[in-house]
Formats: sequence, structure tokens, C-alpha cells
Amino acid sequence: MPRLTKIYTKKGDAGETSLGGGQRVPKDHLRVAAYGSVDELNSQIGLALAYGLCEKLSQVLPEIQNELFDLGSDLAFREEDKALYPIPQIEARHVERLEKLIDEMTAVVGPLENFILPGGSPGAAHLHVARTVCRRAERDVTALAREEPIGAYALAYLNRLSDALFVMAR
Repeated sequence: MPRLTKIYTKKGDAGETSLGGGQRVPKDHLRVAAYGSVDELNSQIGLALAYGLCEKLSQVLPEIQNELFDLGSDLAFREEDKALYPIPQIEARHVERLEKLIDEMTAVVGPLENFILPGGSPGAAHLHVARTVCRRAERDVTALAREEPIGAYALAYLNRLSDALFVMAR
């Protein structure tokens, strides 16, 4: 875990920020938008947890939040820089774990027979919001992937996570 000794640096005052590898880019760069959406998703999941969820979700969602930090790191570094820095990355095992979780939860809630309105309990409603933010993050990462190489499992992870959040909200 990085140690932040000073929160403000004043380096972003002109509308630029640094990627993980040190390159300066505009704050509206596709890569910054992509990991920014992932950060927002992580916060939305935290909000859902704060409203109270069942024990299973209260155990698994913090693990997913940590994986989202890894995904943010994965996206903050250009692919060519990843060989220079030992950063965590999303791997096939993360996608497979989400698939297993979706299957487990679907067995509990049963198959979907019709569309459902987002809502229910406050925690479930916030999971629905997290799902929509996840879909936006997926669109942002897709836009980035058209322009620059990204981690091999980033898109699959977000796609499975949005499905998992839907089942969790049910």
C-alpha cells in the first residue's frame, strides 16, 4: 500500500496528471477517465456496504473493492511500462472467481423471469447504481482499448462484475 505523506501536490492545477509510469497527460485523457470510473465504482460499492448488506455480500464486496484498486493500477500504467513496475493486475483467476460467485448467487435467487426495477432496500438500490457505474467504466475502458493496449482481462472483469452486481442487487 503506498504511503501518502502529502495529499496535495499542486501538479494538477493546470489540468494535467501523471500516469503510473510518470507520463503527464490531460485529466480528460481516456486512460484517466477509465481508471476514474473504476474509482467511482469502488466508492459506490463502499456506499452500498455502508447501507448494510447480507453477510455473504459484506464478505465478498471488500475483496472486490481491493481488486478494483488493482484494476485501477492496471489501467494507470501503460502496457509498455508494466514491465518496469511490479504492479498488481487483473488476471483470469479474478474473472473466474466472479463467474463462480454469479453462479452461486443465481442458485440462491433463482433465474430471472422478467425485468426488475432498480430499488428494493437502500443497499440493493446502491448496488444497482454501482452496476450502472460499472457499465460506464466498461464503456470507458472499451474506448481506451480502441486507442491503446490495456490489460488482457480488464474488460472481461468489468463485464462479469456488472453481472455480479446485478445478481447481488436482486
